[in-house]
Amino acid sequence: MKISIYFLLFSLLLFSACSDDDPEIPQEEELITTLRYTLIPSQGGAPVVLSFSDPDGDGGNAPVITTSPLQANETYIGSIVVLNESLNPTEDITIEIAEEAADHQFFFSSSITDLDITYGDSDIDGNPLGLVTELSTGGPGSGSLTIILRHEPDKNGMGVSEGNIANAGGETDIEVTFNVQIE
Repeated sequence: MKISIYFLLFSLLLFSACSDDDPEIPQEEELITTLRYTLIPSQGGAPVVLSFSDPDGDGGNAPVITTSPLQANETYIGSIVVLNESLNPTEDITIEIAEEAADHQFFFSSSITDLDITYGDSDIDGNPLGLVTELSTGGPGSGSLTIILRHEPDKNGMGVSEGNIANAGGETDIEVTFNVQIE
């Protein structure tokens, strides 16, 4: 009789340990080697591309960062593309970010007082994503523009929906600072 009770207890423990409530194993972080921020001027003219490329990832060779001047008093429609060019064929991580929009957000900060960025897209809950933006410039000047992609930010946190990274939490997938000239 004692053996039956022990067998029953063991069986219950075994079944409860194999329940569907087991935590999921988190996905491995993607390698991001390239970020391109393409800005199309509303008044016409050639697109401006801010580009970061680090084909060998962290370490090794230094990344290549390129920029072009922005026009003063202009509004641009911006779009971001994120790639892993260490693979053949190249992996377009932008697709994954769009599919998992609720788990991602781009944040923008600038040392240029006359440079404003507003979100042009959102996730399924109406929270900002940042793959599409509107960038507006004021008068001539120079400074930096930093773009940060956060994975699993707290989009309900204070100011996060307005692009404030201070309380966003989550993990940074990529952070790039561009030197920007407004002419």
